Amino acid sequence: MRADLCALTAATLAELTNRGLVKRAARELERAMPELTEDDNGTVRAVHPDGVTTALPVGGLELGTCSCGAAGVCRHMVAVVLAYQSFGAAAVVEDEPEVWSPGTFTDDQVTARIGERAVAAARRVEASGYVARVHRPGAGDPVPSVELPTATVRFLVPDDLAFARTDAVAGVRDDVIALAVWAFRVADRRAPDEADVQVQVGGSAAPTGGPGLDSAVALAGLVLREGAVHLGAGLAADVAVVRRDLESARMRWPLLAVEDLVAQLHAYGHRSARYRPEALADHIAELVARHRAVTGGGPSLRSRVLGTDEASETPLRRARLDGLGARVSAVGDEKVVDLFLAHADSATVLVLRREYETPDTGPQLAARRVAGVTVGALAGGAVVTESAARSASRTVRLGTRRLSRTEAMATRGSWQDLPRTLIAADLTALAAELDALPPRPIRARVEAELVRVIPVAEVRSISYAPGGQRLDAMIADASGTTAVISATHVSCVPGRLDAMAAALEGSVRYVSGSVRRSGGGVVIDPIGFALDGRVVVPDLAPAARGVMAPGAAAVQDPIGQALHDALSLLAEVAHRGLQHLPSTMGGRLRGAAGRLGA
Repeated sequence: MRADLCALTAATLAELTNRGLVKRAARELERAMPELTEDDNGTVRAVHPDGVTTALPVGGLELGTCSCGAAGVCRHMVAVVLAYQSFGAAAVVEDEPEVWSPGTFTDDQVTARIGERAVAAARRVEASGYVARVHRPGAGDPVPSVELPTATVRFLVPDDLAFARTDAVAGVRDDVIALAVWAFRVADRRAPDEADVQVQVGGSAAPTGGPGLDSAVALAGLVLREGAVHLGAGLAADVAVVRRDLESARMRWPLLAVEDLVAQLHAYGHRSARYRPEALADHIAELVARHRAVTGGGPSLRSRVLGTDEASETPLRRARLDGLGARVSAVGDEKVVDLFLAHADSATVLVLRREYETPDTGPQLAARRVAGVTVGALAGGAVVTESAARSASRTVRLGTRRLSRTEAMATRGSWQDLPRTLIAADLTALAAELDALPPRPIRARVEAELVRVIPVAEVRSISYAPGGQRLDAMIADASGTTAVISATHVSCVPGRLDAMAAALEGSVRYVSGSVRRSGGGVVIDPIGFALDGRVVVPDLAPAARGVMAPGAAAVQDPIGQALHDALSLLAEVAHRGLQHLPSTMGGRLRGAAGRLGA
């Protein structure tokens, strides 16, 4: 009997193909079974009732052949697997998943699976170092998997590398299979009993800094000394050298910080509304912080701080993206729409960004189209696409090629099927997760890093603060732990607060949004609500012109105000430049320090 075919379940077959194909194959088997034979070399052959012939040799479904003419794995191949299991009485339901580790695969097996060129590419990544999150098989998910910065690898069949699957396009990033095997080896040595563990692989021989990072910090120092006010166009040559050095060293996060820093200087030079002194100061501080984190000899993970294991872009294989909501913002005369899409295969939230020169507000922007699908359908539904590619920062791009289809479908708010890592069912655990995060300037530059889906067991209160045009709601999880959902009115999204209030007063099941710690609790900035049978996206909803009952007066936060004042003052320093500060700046800085220390 073929152990690999016997090990495939309906769920793993759906991962290798899609759910619709598995269901269709099962229905056809209910009507009539194919005639099966097995060669001495293990090849399973079938003659189907419609006369189609299929052959499945050892080595993975993609090696199968079928006379039906369909490209890739077809329903006939899936039917052969299901029929083979049925005839051999192989479909055995076990109480516990088989305990095994992909770390037992040898390098020779890995090379035979992906080729010497892909292994050499993986060795280069290992030399720089990378971070991986290893998930061992368990009752919730019997498939061992590894989350890498560029892809997620799942090992669908025990002890058979032919059925290792990635969410990247086949042949584009096959090196990630080797990286996942090596990550399991490290996890098996360091934490053999942990079901979920993050490990650093390789990187011990990598230099701590490097010319690229040093020159990026030097650029940041120049900007800080001179300030945005006094810098002209003479930086172009220096910036080009910094970009080249960071790109060659694969330092993705410092490179993105430099790009943002230069964008702020460009915006100031063109008197654009995109310029913010706080953002300029933030990018300067980030470059210095990342440099100190990798040169100070501390325990920081170098690859995580610098992003050396990130690919600039990774094409995804046929992917399902579930809409979690949207955020609409205005930047000068432009409207920016960020669509948040859950990608189950990689257990991440991707951001699809569109910018429009238009006076339209959120409700009108919902009708705009992206890759043939409306913004509203993307934000509150789901799409299956064959043309998606994700960047290092987890933005996603949808192609428009004629042969790469993107199809929309309704989800009816079924967020309960999302990966467990995206659903924060325990608010106490979520608070602990947020508390354990490294400082933001040295974390990975992931766009939707803190977007989560939170089940709502109870809505305890809803209040409106007229002065701040802010709507606050207190919710509780199943254990009674509370969090606050807070949103503020903005003219470009006239229906935000009305839609939020209506959702919270209705049959709300989940809220999605960016989470943060504030005032000792968890605060959620909402982007979407899942109700029974539908998804509400507040930023795309029309204004209902409802009347909210005012809540209690806003509580003054002296600590928050002192921090805000200090950050604004430091942003002014970056704006003016250290060498061009007025004589009063020293006293103002000492006053801010005194208020912080009080």
